[in-house]
Amino acid sequence: MMASEELREGRRRRAASIDGPDPIDIHVGQRMRLRRTMLGKSQDQMARALGVSFQQVQKYERGTNRISASRLFDVSRFLNVPVSYFFEDLTKDAVAARDEEVKVHFTDDDIEMEDGADPMKRTESLELIQTYWRLPTEVVRSRVLEMLKSLVRSSPE
Repeated sequence: MMASEELREGRRRRAASIDGPDPIDIHVGQRMRLRRTMLGKSQDQMARALGVSFQQVQKYERGTNRISASRLFDVSRFLNVPVSYFFEDLTKDAVAARDEEVKVHFTDDDIEMEDGADPMKRTESLELIQTYWRLPTEVVRSRVLEMLKSLVRSSPE
């Protein structure tokens, strides 16, 4: 749809300077920052690997600049995660805000929405993950993971 057609229909393109960052861009940026931090990488390291300034990485992480598909692919390779990682754990509010904005409503009962706070944003979770990846071998990590799963299975609900 052309810009003139959008105006005739009473819609306009989203402008981050007016409307603020898109909720999905914010979520993608938060996931980017979380993974980068978990790996112990700096914004400067990431910027150099992507061929952008560290200020650009900051803008991606805040959601103030939208990241292109090709750049997101590069980010996923740098952070060693699939592109889908950036869209995991979308909150119900972010999806609803996006749906309202584009006036399209999707229904997918398979998507799990989180009601409360995101546990991956807690310092305790970050410390646990960092410590896990510092374990000396894959065998040790596997045993620790199995132990944790066993503890969960044996715990009363």
